[in-house]
Amino acid sequence: MKIHLGCGKRYLPGYVHVDLADYPHIDHRHDVASLPMFADDSAELIYASHVLEYFDRLEAVEVLAEWRRVLRPGGVLRLAVPDFAALVEVYRLSGELDRVLGPLYGRWPVPGTDTVIYHKTVYDRPSLTRLLEDNGFTRVRPWDWRQVFRGELAGYDDYSQAYYPHMDKENGLLISLNLEAEKA
Repeated sequence: MKIHLGCGKRYLPGYVHVDLADYPHIDHRHDVASLPMFADDSAELIYASHVLEYFDRLEAVEVLAEWRRVLRPGGVLRLAVPDFAALVEVYRLSGELDRVLGPLYGRWPVPGTDTVIYHKTVYDRPSLTRLLEDNGFTRVRPWDWRQVFRGELAGYDDYSQAYYPHMDKENGLLISLNLEAEKA
């Protein structure tokens, strides 16, 4: 089983979709912090693109423990989060605070609800790597959306492919930190 957490309006064929939002493709309308609908060691892959930053650093430890519970041994947690180091570079290049406010503070009204959620933290590669390793994950490594989303997912587009300037995927600066790790 492959699980897509915090998928919003994005649909991935072959995945079980979990989100608070009310879209037709959502399999489980639920907060992604707890996954009671899944048994221990039941998923080979969990994908969460620009989701983890909605939890503060203490909450993230609990969330990762829950996601780890659901992954089978050797299963992969594939994450994408706003890349703080890249956003600092965007600000340095542009001098425009408005260019980085959205990725840093993200405000998202959850469709079909009265809930609004905000980013609570940011990560760079060393801090996210440390968080994953400190919480039972191994083999932390970057992943490339060009490799992951080819084939059956060709044409798939989400925040793991966020660039500055916007949508300049050939020459722009990737502002998403894409790391994956395995359950030990």
